[in-house]
Formats: sequence, C-alpha cells, structure tokens
Amino acid sequence: MAQKPLKPTTPVKTTSAARPAAKPTEARHVQFIFDRGNYRLLIISIAVVAFGFILMAGRTDIYSTTKIVIAPLVILGGFALGFFAIFKKPSVNS
Repeated sequence: MAQKPLKPTTPVKTTSAARPAAKPTEARHVQFIFDRGNYRLLIISIAVVAFGFILMAGRTDIYSTTKIVIAPLVILGGFALGFFAIFKKPSVNS
C-alpha cells in the first residue's frame, strides 16, 4: 500500500530575508578550558608514564622488583597525575 504524498496546509517559505550587517563588537577576553598549570601537569604526567615504561623495558632479569612492582606503580602514578591535570580547575585571575 503506497501512501499518498501530503500537501502542506500552509505555503512553504523558500527565501529568507537578508540579515542586517553585524556591528563591530569590542574585543572579548577568550577563556580557555585549561591554563598553563594544567598543561605543565599534563606534560609532567606524560614524562612520568614514559619513565615507568623505560623502567619496565629490558630483556635481562624479567622478575626483578623494579619491573614487577616499581615500574607499574610509577605508570599508575603518572596516569593519576594526568587525571588530576585534566580535572583541576584553572585559577581565576580577575
């Protein structure tokens, strides 16, 4: 069963009126989500995670305490620092 196309009850407006030219506005201060402190913490956290992977690397002595315990803790600490860097609210300078 094919449906019959419905005709609109009101005419459809196909052209729009021209918008008035925008007035020049004052320069506004741009507010970023992160500030410089957030980016520093994020870069430090990436370095800590990379250092943890460097500690975990190597072929000799697979079962060393450094590779099994310390390196994963350093990596988790780096990820925790990264989450803190993301969720930290930027300081408000008025």
